[in-house]
Amino acid sequence: MESEQLYHRGYCRNSYNSIASASSDEELLDGAGVIMDFHTTEDDNLLDGDAASPGSNYAMSNGGGAPSSSTHLLDFLEEPIPGVGTYDDFHTIDWVREKCKDRERHRKINSKKKESAWEFTKSLYDAWSGWLVVTLTGLASGALAGLIDIAADWMNDLKEGVCLSALWFNHEQCCWTSNETTFAERDKCPQWKSWAELILGQAEGPGSYIMNYFMYIYWALSFAFLAVCLVKVFAPYACGSGIPEIKTILSGFIIRGYLGKWTLMIKTITLVLAVASGLSLGKEGPLVHVACCCGNIFSYLFPKYSKNEAKKREVLSAASAAGVSVAFGAPIGGVLFSLEEVSYYFPLKTLWRSFFAALVAAFVLRSINPFGNSRLVLFYVEYHTPWYLFELIPFILLGVFGGLWGAFFIKANIAWCRRRKSTRFGRYPVLEVILVAAITAVVAFPNPYTRKNTSELIKELFTDCGPLESSQLCQYRSQMNGTKAFSDDQPAGPGVYSAMWQLCLALIFKIIMTIFTFGLKVPSGLFIPSMAIGAIAGRIVGIAMEQLAYYHHDWFLFKEWCEVGADCITPGLYAMVGAAACLGGVTRMTVSLVIIVFELTGGLEYIVPLMAAVMTSKWVGDAFGREGIYEAHIRLNGYPFLDSKEEFTHTTLAREVMRPRRNDPPLAVLTQDDLTVEELQGIINETSYNGFPVIVSKESQRLVGFALRRDITIAIENARRKQEGIVLNSRVYFTQHAPTLPADSPRPLKLRSILDMSPFTVTDHTPMEIVVDIFRKLGLRQCLVTHNGIVLGIITKKNILEHLEELKQQSPPLAPPLRGGWGGDA
Repeated sequence: MESEQLYHRGYCRNSYNSIASASSDEELLDGAGVIMDFHTTEDDNLLDGDAASPGSNYAMSNGGGAPSSSTHLLDFLEEPIPGVGTYDDFHTIDWVREKCKDRERHRKINSKKKESAWEFTKSLYDAWSGWLVVTLTGLASGALAGLIDIAADWMNDLKEGVCLSALWFNHEQCCWTSNETTFAERDKCPQWKSWAELILGQAEGPGSYIMNYFMYIYWALSFAFLAVCLVKVFAPYACGSGIPEIKTILSGFIIRGYLGKWTLMIKTITLVLAVASGLSLGKEGPLVHVACCCGNIFSYLFPKYSKNEAKKREVLSAASAAGVSVAFGAPIGGVLFSLEEVSYYFPLKTLWRSFFAALVAAFVLRSINPFGNSRLVLFYVEYHTPWYLFELIPFILLGVFGGLWGAFFIKANIAWCRRRKSTRFGRYPVLEVILVAAITAVVAFPNPYTRKNTSELIKELFTDCGPLESSQLCQYRSQMNGTKAFSDDQPAGPGVYSAMWQLCLALIFKIIMTIFTFGLKVPSGLFIPSMAIGAIAGRIVGIAMEQLAYYHHDWFLFKEWCEVGADCITPGLYAMVGAAACLGGVTRMTVSLVIIVFELTGGLEYIVPLMAAVMTSKWVGDAFGREGIYEAHIRLNGYPFLDSKEEFTHTTLAREVMRPRRNDPPLAVLTQDDLTVEELQGIINETSYNGFPVIVSKESQRLVGFALRRDITIAIENARRKQEGIVLNSRVYFTQHAPTLPADSPRPLKLRSILDMSPFTVTDHTPMEIVVDIFRKLGLRQCLVTHNGIVLGIITKKNILEHLEELKQQSPPLAPPLRGGWGGDA
């Protein structure tokens, strides 16, 4: 009953005000924690009930008994009924109707633009509004990303100490102007004080270590607790990465509040806190959510987008490109990410606007220069040695590791998230966050590679050793004078071996903690943790290859390409390839991922190794399951998302999927001019279906059109408020002209304006492969199934998704419905 109220709230209340207020809420769309169940009825049983006899026959007709000269989807009145054509929360939009409304609006503007200068100006404003809204989105996304980067770096360093000369400086900025730093200890300066120095007055010793350890845990727990409390109290939709929900939104689903003002503000604040807490998460995925919030909010400034859900999704596609652009400093990769990974409908003009939004966002971020290195990203690297053909073998092995890691992570994380939903542990999200943050801080502090910010770790792993590097990873021995000639391969010193053990421990730690962290009720991205795992594995493999090349240069693998003492292997390159492979294994991205990593690192010469590793990771991951992590979370949460990448290879027919089934009640239908307002309201109150076919009469039973439950309810309430004489006995008609009535009859109610005159139909013998393709490409909510013109039933998007789940015998059942923002994970 709870799920039924969730899906159909507003329909059975007979209150125009309650419905209008729900539809006018400017905070759009999806919920990170709302669970949809394909085994419940929402708009799948649009047409059931007992208003028709079991043996009724329906003949196809367009317009009933009245002439139909309109070629439009809806026969609009001169004054449209407020609220008609809008959608309830947790419902799917009708793409066909939305596109028709946009064409009607466009024709109206074009027909009036020659009437006056004002109308011509309005037409110009309408034409440029698309570019204006993506410009504003890009500006806001770039500014917020710069703010988040600066704040996260400062708060992350706050766990270790504070800058006394300027409290707003992070550790690196604090020591920029110091003249007392040394090359070996460039991060130590008098201006920067650790917490042990401030509290105990000593920088070394066991007491100092314990105090720094305690303060590190204290700040980590404080940041995590504040983040989860803000999310829980003010914006439950601000948790997770947001990308699974963005994908569902762009496919046409609505959950209001997910892209609203409160979600934007809380997600921006809590993202900084979550990253600074040291949890194994990143800010890149949530930045896509932040950018889409900006796009949604700015779209309400322009009627062209605020009143059309399909057009609004074009803005959101461009916003997601801007989000990736500022997350990775990769504008082209952002456009490809939007095209490959998140967008459902991506016309050519959206491609151009996405490119422009990504450009503007990257320009703003570059102007802010949050990292102080005149780059868009923290770990921009340049390699000076080429890669050799024999290195494709370890690169492909890294791809295999990435695919195995991706498959393992998806199964383990989904299993944990499902367990969280099904046990009492999921009822205490604050406690879970605190527990995970405490374990992370306690285990991370002793290891320098887990203590530092994940982005800084990736930067160190990507960076090639040179004369300016003081990392343990670059402590090689020289057989000549004790120093390494950085143009040559050299034997590893004690520092390198120590770093290798620490990296192995860090790899195990990251793998375990990322599984339990992704899905917490704080903003949590997956890009950076996945890249860190791959970079650690890649750096270990790179150092191993480097030492093999040095000690066994006479092997056939190295003999042809590696000369004795020459610089042959670049360990940082292996880290970059490993990072791409692991991220590809988790998300199953290919083209966009290679471009993102290329723009991220500037490694143009290393496109081929990246492509080889990413494709290998995808092939290996697909061998265990074709779903990426985002699709897996969409299915876990039960969002009605019809993936266009999946192939339907079964031989079922439409009649096997349609509703009603054999033992179900017959279809509920409306006659075009025989019902009264009381009878119509009775049908609406007695059923929970979201639409009804309209027929000519009980005798003729020819199909006239299709009317949505929401539109009928709104139209009746609107008529009662604005028209005199509308009572319970008033005749309702869907025809062009009123029926002949007795002289003493009350005023009739015309509802033709809400009638869909051309509902989409297929025959009962249509293969489901074609039906699924139609739903994907046209974005249908439902279509009627006919046999020789007789309406047999209906197929909705949920029927198709339920059918696909039934065909996946190995797949676990979908999550049960759960109300509220704390039931989902991604």
